[in-house]
Amino acid sequence: MTMVSNLKRVNSPREGKTLFVRALPYLMIAPTLILVCLFTLYPAVGSVVSSLYDPARNARDPAAYVGLQNYAELFDASHFIGATFMQVLGNTVFFAATTVIFAVPLALVFALLLNRKIKRIGVYRFALFYPALLPLIGAASIWAFLFADPIGLVNTVLRSFGIAGRNWTGDPSLVLLTVTAVNIWKQAGFVMIFYLAGLQNIPRDLYEAAELDGANERQKLFSLTIPLLRRTTLFVLIITLTNAFQTVEHLQALGQGGPGDSSNLLLYYIFQTIGERRNWGYINAMTVILVLVLMTFTVSNFLFFERRNHED
Repeated sequence: MTMVSNLKRVNSPREGKTLFVRALPYLMIAPTLILVCLFTLYPAVGSVVSSLYDPARNARDPAAYVGLQNYAELFDASHFIGATFMQVLGNTVFFAATTVIFAVPLALVFALLLNRKIKRIGVYRFALFYPALLPLIGAASIWAFLFADPIGLVNTVLRSFGIAGRNWTGDPSLVLLTVTAVNIWKQAGFVMIFYLAGLQNIPRDLYEAAELDGANERQKLFSLTIPLLRRTTLFVLIITLTNAFQTVEHLQALGQGGPGDSSNLLLYYIFQTIGERRNWGYINAMTVILVLVLMTFTVSNFLFFERRNHED
């Protein structure tokens, strides 16, 4: 009698409905999870595995397992690809770090200036955000014309002041700075929107209370505004650095990484070398290194900002 009643309770419509409700969240995320596994996790694992093999010269022959040799040769200056990789990696780190150091504070300054009631504020906001609306290759083409030697607008303006023009995209000592400046110009307006949204979400009552306590503008900025924008800053740092490491398009218009790889960046270098079969193992190793660098930076930022939140 007890067994029959238990079976009825398990097979009851109410119990079936409960199971469906519990499974519903998993069913809803299943399509996204499948796509992530197919197009993100599977290629990532494949890149890690392929980085441990040296591809055969003939497509019909099996690849040879070499372990970490591909990684070691990337950092070997005497290897045919190692010397170039070290230079490209250094360029990429400099490019990303400089972009973050200048674009993020500049975006915050823009947001602070535009977070106020002034006439035609929409025009000013659009003017600063407009570079982010331009396609990268289009923006780079505009700057390629501005930096053209000797007829570019930049050199023309310099000569009008009696200053000699420079070959901005042909001089190895200047081209990386030129590419970085274009990226800062492109990123600052984009990042400004996130800071502006963060500023507008800060309650005005906090500033009024600070003013009643005698706080000046500098104290309100460093003791109130910047701490309250901490999570926005975390997000901004991550997307700015990620975009910097993924830069490809505007290198095509600004010297194609030259001269002599003096302005080449990691992702563009992968694009340049992927055509040769003998480089596939190195390309996968470079991809793994790129992902590890981004993951390290992202996790470090999360840990730093979360620890500061707990301390506060």
